[in-house]
Amino acid sequence: MAEIDLKEIHDLLVRVAREAGCMQLSAKPSRLENGTKKNSADLVTETDQAVENMVFTRLTAAYPDYAFIGEETYQPGMTLSDRPTFIVDPIDGTTNFVHNFPAYCISLGFVANRIPIIGIIYNPYLDELYSAVKGKGAFLHRHKGETVLRLPLKHPEPLRDLSTCLVGAEWGSDRAGSNFRLKTEVFAKLAAAKEDGGAMVHSIRCVGSAALNLALVATGQQDVFWDGGCWAWDVAAGWCILTEAGGVMASGNPGDWEPTIDGRKYLAIRAAPEGQREIIEEFWSVIGKGRMDYKS
Repeated sequence: MAEIDLKEIHDLLVRVAREAGCMQLSAKPSRLENGTKKNSADLVTETDQAVENMVFTRLTAAYPDYAFIGEETYQPGMTLSDRPTFIVDPIDGTTNFVHNFPAYCISLGFVANRIPIIGIIYNPYLDELYSAVKGKGAFLHRHKGETVLRLPLKHPEPLRDLSTCLVGAEWGSDRAGSNFRLKTEVFAKLAAAKEDGGAMVHSIRCVGSAALNLALVATGQQDVFWDGGCWAWDVAAGWCILTEAGGVMASGNPGDWEPTIDGRKYLAIRAAPEGQREIIEEFWSVIGKGRMDYKS
């Protein structure tokens, strides 16, 4: 296989992301006329499928030797290998998209040897495009690319403890069982006052998109993002953007410092001159003996 031209792939992904954004903005999704996958909180629209088809066609035509994993074409049993792979979520935040809530995006990740090396996230509603190439830094592009800001957006401050943190977390579409019970218990502990045994975080944000949550941690606008149940296509692009902005990724389950991209349990921490490891350990202490268990 020929040497990978990261700049060429990055530039193609940016063009594809903007084309997908135009498709999303021109769509008129209905709250009532859409499909579901697992349950009424796990939505899919014709636009999800049309965007993924466009992305698949464009990327496989340009790079026929590379693998492709997309949310809408994923089948149980498909696995991520060491082969160069495009990992795509055509609309991350479909529920937001259906409700015209301005927090949805296309997430385009490119990985090799199971490591994210290019990430593009584009929110067309706000015209904000996040990009990163491994070893080249992470950026936020606004005003159709005319304004380019390096991430994080400001000089990062030290991380002290969770009581100084803005935390991103999501309910997800699984609303029953042990994983859901653990999430609700952790949310309550994060929010509760310290005299009641809580962490008393500044607040908890539910953006509705794992990719945008990771982008917000990369910018420094959120300090922490914790989630379980999302998939590789939700995090592949954001993982690259996060780490290129100086952030770190640990597992959403305590004790695992080297999570896999398809492990479905994630804890992202923003860039900081000190305190990243301590925040991870404190967050894990909030989880306690609980463990999320998601099957790939």
